[in-house]
Amino acid sequence: MTSTSNRRQFLQTSAAGLGVATLGANPGFWSAPSAKLRVLSIGVIGTIGAADRRQISSHPDAEIVGLCDVDSNALAKAKEQVPEAFTCKDYREAFAAHSDKFDAVIVSTPDHSHAPIMLTAMQHSKHVYGQKPLVQQLEELVMMERALAARPQLVTQLGNQRMVYPGRRAAVEILRRGLLGKAIEAHCWTGSPNPGRYFNYESQLGDPSSPPKHLDWNLWLGTASMRPYHASVYHPGNWRKLIDFGTGTLGDMGVHIFDTPYDALALTAPNWAETTCRPPTGVGHPERNIVQYEFPGTDFTTDTLIWTWYDGADAPPKDLDLPAGLNLPGQGSLFIGEEGTLLLPHVGEARLFPEERFKDYQRPEVPNNNHYHQWVNACLGEGKTSADFSYAGPLTEALLLGVVANRFPGQRLEWDAENLKVTNVPEANSLITHNYREDF
Repeated sequence: MTSTSNRRQFLQTSAAGLGVATLGANPGFWSAPSAKLRVLSIGVIGTIGAADRRQISSHPDAEIVGLCDVDSNALAKAKEQVPEAFTCKDYREAFAAHSDKFDAVIVSTPDHSHAPIMLTAMQHSKHVYGQKPLVQQLEELVMMERALAARPQLVTQLGNQRMVYPGRRAAVEILRRGLLGKAIEAHCWTGSPNPGRYFNYESQLGDPSSPPKHLDWNLWLGTASMRPYHASVYHPGNWRKLIDFGTGTLGDMGVHIFDTPYDALALTAPNWAETTCRPPTGVGHPERNIVQYEFPGTDFTTDTLIWTWYDGADAPPKDLDLPAGLNLPGQGSLFIGEEGTLLLPHVGEARLFPEERFKDYQRPEVPNNNHYHQWVNACLGEGKTSADFSYAGPLTEALLLGVVANRFPGQRLEWDAENLKVTNVPEANSLITHNYREDF
């Protein structure tokens, strides 16, 4: 994600219809290092919302003061845990009626609502901790870029807690020190198959039903187009599989596993992306795919870098040049350099090959850190975050280009990052933008 005049011009025309842009913004900025950070939790349901809230509130100088969710059952359950917090079901109400009560927000909602909520928070000068992926549509990255430029004092953090893991941080150091020579290829994978019934055609979603009384279906849809409710399809868990609301396995796990090569090798926007997967259906993301990228060279790579992502039944990859009998982890990364190879499990320590060459290798010492507390500390004026949105934006750009490529299997999408468009498959550009619902 690169700031350019072309992108700014694109933003001015494309973001004009975004409802949050018309909301009143609080010009003030809270800054009191001696005070506790007051946090509003938006999206309280499920493991992610609860974990984010629990981890952040475990910091002695942070407290959850507000809860917001479109599901009244989830809201009531969270209220039991934080009885003194104010509650609301519409995030816009939280900013309109309670903005003076909180300094920062946690956004733990479905992918399609990330950008509208985060942009609203930043317009109200609130620090933001946002779940991955940063946004759902490429156009929203430009909107985010503008919001960050307008309020550079705000502290942001993407929900990529793996960045602070010692094994991952040591692998970054190894790659940057050039122990393997320059990187030639990178391979990343997750065995998560993203299974489900919702990959073929709209008719297979089954008959629509009335939303349960505890769910505000209009608010759950947010800026997405109105449609009938289908039980067990959208809420609470299956939205990740659907193209209108999630980003599939690539968006779900890709942020975590893409992160190490992207960071370690100082990559920028890809030159192109090409995918191998089943034909598009117009409903769900593919349940298995292989996405290949070419990236421009950096100080840590050869002239270009080929990077391949695998998920579902295609992961782990079967044709890598590794010792016979080696069992690959179900999720991980492999870096092929001019002088050696590094294998990094999703969680764990790196292994270097050939083993004889690296038998005397000692892992770089890296201090322990807490991803969530890092954000709280930075909000209170101490230190910086490791996954702020200026870092998360370019990472998400590459990931989302792969999501777009999944709709055009077998076609190489040439990417013009400065103008945010595919240059050789014009019909792909309709997937760059997001048509927000005007009546929301």
